[in-house]
Amino acid sequence: MNELKEERQRLIIQWVNEEKRVSVGKLATKFSVTPETIRRDLTELEEQERVTRVHGGAVLYTKLEEEQVFLQKLDMNRAEKERIAIEATSRIKDGDTIAIDVGTTTVHMADFIQNVKNLTVVTNSIKAADRFNQAIEEKRMTGKVILLGGVTNPAQSSVSGAMTLEWLNHIRVDQAFISCGGIVADMIYDYDLDESLVSAKMMACSKKNILLADSSKMGIPSFFSFAQASQFDEVISDQPCLEEWEEWFTHWTIAKRGRVEC
Repeated sequence: MNELKEERQRLIIQWVNEEKRVSVGKLATKFSVTPETIRRDLTELEEQERVTRVHGGAVLYTKLEEEQVFLQKLDMNRAEKERIAIEATSRIKDGDTIAIDVGTTTVHMADFIQNVKNLTVVTNSIKAADRFNQAIEEKRMTGKVILLGGVTNPAQSSVSGAMTLEWLNHIRVDQAFISCGGIVADMIYDYDLDESLVSAKMMACSKKNILLADSSKMGIPSFFSFAQASQFDEVISDQPCLEEWEEWFTHWTIAKRGRVEC
């Protein structure tokens, strides 16, 4: 590594530590080099585990986490997820058509729905479909549940693939409730490529998109970035928005605390 490049990369790391996030464009201007040079620098620094590449730049290095099996995740941060689910369920109105993706927070929404009439639920989560059907049987809601077609993933209790995406091409919903594997700056991540594509397609066919994310997702990048902060109308979480993220998330709701009862 030549001295000029070494000094540039040292300063990039310093800037990331100070600003938490840097952009390719600003770095290229600052060092009077091309964006391609900066991208190569960031790639090398990521390989050295000094930064983590994100859309358009880089953030502080965070080791990628492997996704746990669905049933193992279901009980992690359960109280927080249930509070978020209760807050999300309060957004549902009689006559709505909603999309629910695969997630251990979104699946809890069915447990807390009460007195909703003529609701249509579109989902690729086998577990969520089962629980919303249970809500119908228990007369906590009326309506129907549409389980999207596709290839099943037993570990995640999900459906995804080309057939799932094709079905969504013909569907329009009022609200999409979307889960994630992690949030880093203005990018939303998940672990499974196929399931992420389904979540992105649900957002594209929805009038309003709501992200459900507990505190364990903050600052955690995972395998695939499927959306940007600007694509969500609201985030529902158990903690406040990080100060450095406020420019990207315009409507961040903190789920009410207190005892959660089924």
